[in-house]
Amino acid sequence: MTRFLWLLARNQLALMGGIVLVLVVLVCVLVPVLPLRPPDVTNTADRFLAPFSDGHLLGTDHLGRDLLSRLLWGTRLSLAVGFVAAIAAATLGSAIGIVAGYFGGRTDNIIMRGVDMLMAFPYILLALAIVAALGPGLLNALIAVAAVNIPFFARNIRGITVGIAHKEFVDAARLAGKGHLAILTTEILPNVIPVIVIAMSTTIGWMILETAGLSFLGLGSQPPQADLGSMLGEARAALITNPHTSVVPGVMIFVIVISINLLGDGVRDALDPRLRSGALSRPRPATNVRRESVPQGPGEGVLDIRELETQFHVGKRIYRAVNRVSLTIAPGECLGLIGESGSGKSVTALSVMGLVASPPGVITGGAAFHEGRDLIGAPYRDLRRLRGDRVAYIFQDPLSTLHPLIRVGEQLAEAIRVHHKVPRAELRRRAVELLGAVRIPNAESRVDSYPHEMSGGMRQRVAIAMALANEPEVIIADEPTTALDVTVQAQVLSLLDDLRRERGVAILFITHDFGVVAQMCDRVAVMYGGRIVEEAATADILNAPAHPYTKRLMDCVPELGGGRRKLDAIPGLPPAVDKLPPGCAFAPRCDKVREACRAAPVAMTRAGGRAVRCLYPETDIAKDPA
Repeated sequence: MTRFLWLLARNQLALMGGIVLVLVVLVCVLVPVLPLRPPDVTNTADRFLAPFSDGHLLGTDHLGRDLLSRLLWGTRLSLAVGFVAAIAAATLGSAIGIVAGYFGGRTDNIIMRGVDMLMAFPYILLALAIVAALGPGLLNALIAVAAVNIPFFARNIRGITVGIAHKEFVDAARLAGKGHLAILTTEILPNVIPVIVIAMSTTIGWMILETAGLSFLGLGSQPPQADLGSMLGEARAALITNPHTSVVPGVMIFVIVISINLLGDGVRDALDPRLRSGALSRPRPATNVRRESVPQGPGEGVLDIRELETQFHVGKRIYRAVNRVSLTIAPGECLGLIGESGSGKSVTALSVMGLVASPPGVITGGAAFHEGRDLIGAPYRDLRRLRGDRVAYIFQDPLSTLHPLIRVGEQLAEAIRVHHKVPRAELRRRAVELLGAVRIPNAESRVDSYPHEMSGGMRQRVAIAMALANEPEVIIADEPTTALDVTVQAQVLSLLDDLRRERGVAILFITHDFGVVAQMCDRVAVMYGGRIVEEAATADILNAPAHPYTKRLMDCVPELGGGRRKLDAIPGLPPAVDKLPPGCAFAPRCDKVREACRAAPVAMTRAGGRAVRCLYPETDIAKDPA
């Protein structure tokens, strides 16, 4: 709860809306004890007094009744009706949606067709029809407003429930012998409550407006009882001659609805796990850059990363995901980037093209040179021209990368069309050629397939074809084989290796697998705690690892045949990058650690094409004949 309130308070608009709403509710609660005039007492001698008149702060209406008193009592009533209607609609609608989504089949069909019939009518006309059938009155208006909003909650919650009803934890509850009621209340309901709360927070304002609309038409609150809608209805005849009688309730409706909507947006963002990090706003098109200095000049590689630093700023915490990383990739070379999850590999790659989400991501230092130009902080227009053209990216899961509703041929054509003006017929021919180049059989027919009609291996080949569509100079492959079975992995790796050699493409290959490194990579960089701890030719790393972390990683790899060595595991956990130790980040897990390792940062030692960040390496790289 504390974290929720903290996240909500960080959204300034939501905080402002919440403060205004709390003040309005507080005043409404205190109305019975405030020194106000009776709201229903008429005095025709004082009719249409202007605001700030003696004894009438907001003036009077056509019957001489005090507008301030009627406004506060009417606001109290309108808020109560709006909140009760929202709770009633949310309770009934959510119950209907949960039952329909959980049981499915005929039950779902019958319930949802009934909901569809209700939604076929414009909601305000349906509300008018219900009030006309029940008769004018505030209670009947409340029933009408709640009834017309039940389908909204039912459809939303039914959609969420359908996705949950067949999850493994629900199946486990069934196997444990739980009945339907127990599963609905203990397994399904807790997972949909955040969605219900979000839906309620964003619809209460509309319900207040709908209730006010019915009262405005004379179907809600009945004289002499006041609510905001009936006050507007009574004042419409004097709108021109005495506009304050309409402006006062109108402004209050505006303030209440705006504050509720702002607060509702903040509640939604604070409860949505996808928006909890950062400043509760949508990511910018390119990563935010705040560099104090820029490294000098590019190196000889087609991609030259210099002293790159990327951080995530979440509240007062600073997560140093990438800490002064330097890498160089030559044309036609494959550089492997390996390390445990959370070591900063993907963030390093995403930083190059400004794809780290901001907020909360911030590039605070370093540079990434491509063809002599620094990509870090480059204008978005330039980054957009380079993305997918000169520098391409292959993501880990092609099913989430490819658009599910667009044919793969059209997606390949789009990848070309956004960078080059090519005739439509030529685009299709190019798409077929690309599918053939990545060895997809029957490319002519497969070009019209949707992603879900392909296997995982074929989808990954389509993702590779998309990366190759504009003949890039650099491909960043972020664990492209992790989700595939061993046979398909081998085929994809062989394909990437052949394409690299045929086209001279430089590849930054991110992986956890030393077997992949041995097959694909010319050089290897080992990453830990956001820093490069070892870099060398692949053969040197595999034959004689220098850093203890590299050696322990290799000890975790099972050996074919077994029995010749013990399969080991690295004790402990990777460091929290918001609380990195002053010395070597691997020191708490290292079996060679000494006091000097913990005292101060360890510099990178380079010799003979090898580099290691360790005071007591497994292999002395200066004496290593390799």
